Amino acid sequence: MSAESPRALRRRLRAARRALDERRQRANAAAIVRRLLRLRAVRRARRIALYVAADGEPDVLDLLRRLPARGRCWYLPVLRGHARGRLWFVRHEPGWPLRANRFGIPEPRQRRRAIQPLHGLDLVLMPLVGFDAECNRLGMGAGYYDRSLAGLRRRRHWRRPLLLGVAHECQRVERLAAQPWDVPVDAVVTEAAVYLREG
Repeated sequence: MSAESPRALRRRLRAARRALDERRQRANAAAIVRRLLRLRAVRRARRIALYVAADGEPDVLDLLRRLPARGRCWYLPVLRGHARGRLWFVRHEPGWPLRANRFGIPEPRQRRRAIQPLHGLDLVLMPLVGFDAECNRLGMGAGYYDRSLAGLRRRRHWRRPLLLGVAHECQRVERLAAQPWDVPVDAVVTEAAVYLREG
């Protein structure tokens, strides 16, 4: 178990991913997209939530070009104004306008009819700050994904959406302690490997 505080660990891992030069960032992102495309769950998914990369996160938006568009809908997270600390997943297509949220991250202009309830998604790709080989994850610390996905902790037989963490291999640590509020991911995909959670 790491002796570092979560804050110190976040700072170190964010610095590690930002330290990757532009060429390495692009190469890692391309390798991650290739690994994602080999996963049957990704190829079969019809309603997929992605993210817009920021702060050194791997950019997976190339999936929009690489996966056949027919019958597939894409969604991006949007900060919910009236439910602070939670996310909506809003329909997005290449070329649709984006605007920066309060953190400077581009997100779709809110279209109420384009919001997809969480249980209507097949797959959610989530950026991570850190992870271990057992798929415990460390997020940015604000808890947006944990609060938005909290209902999934209680699911027994319902398997949607599948949650895939995305990170650079340099963000892997030996062991992370899972917190009671953490929503575990089903797998983590890096440029080097796919890590599967047991069960």
